Amino acid sequence: MSDTIVVITGASGGIGAALAELISRDGMSVTLAARRKDALEAVAARCGSRALPVVADVTQRANVHRIVDETLSRFRRIDVWINNAGIGITRPPSQLTDQDIDAMIQANVKSALYGVQEVLPHFKERNAGHIINVSSLLGRIPFAMIRSAYSGAKHFLNALTAMLREELRESHPGIQVSLVSPGVVRTDFGLNAMHGGPDSRQFPGSQSAEEVAAVIAQVIATRAPDVYTLPGARERVAAYYASIGTDAS
Repeated sequence: MSDTIVVITGASGGIGAALAELISRDGMSVTLAARRKDALEAVAARCGSRALPVVADVTQRANVHRIVDETLSRFRRIDVWINNAGIGITRPPSQLTDQDIDAMIQANVKSALYGVQEVLPHFKERNAGHIINVSSLLGRIPFAMIRSAYSGAKHFLNALTAMLREELRESHPGIQVSLVSPGVVRTDFGLNAMHGGPDSRQFPGSQSAEEVAAVIAQVIATRAPDVYTLPGARERVAAYYASIGTDAS
């Protein structure tokens, strides 16, 4: 895996930065994409000479196309594309505005869709490649009312991921599509959410960004299609859906 070329969006902090630093230590080359130039370049410096920082807003398709172009210009190919960028929101369903919904779809769905559609021609030409979409346990269980629109966006992303995997299964079997679903992660996610919100570090049962990064690195190695980062999460999801309709309240 030491010659693997990986693109990571949302790489200036949190899970993206932790993953970039982890896999660069294993000898992988990384393109790091994010909006915050100073933070992005600091992560790239920690990753070493095989890191390429690209300042870009992945909610804009033209910027995502540029990430592909700059990566191919530097490394000549892309092996793994990781759609990690996203943002949360703190607002219950009854108070959501059109702008809230649009922002959640743009940041958490369209950014990933742009990544998929812009890298796919390169992957299809080689019949090789790996797309990893970073979702959330909230994309399986809508248990955080204040994250309603974020949860909905991640459900949307999960559906797109499954359908893309099915689309490519017959035509391009060398391309894998994976979904990774973290639980609560001790990052600035909560503090950076639209309309403010509680610090993610305050919640029990959380994971560090490094723990989640280690799981994603394993997905790169194994190409597993659907992975939870939190132990017991798969059973929790199964129990939730098994219980629907049994509670009269």
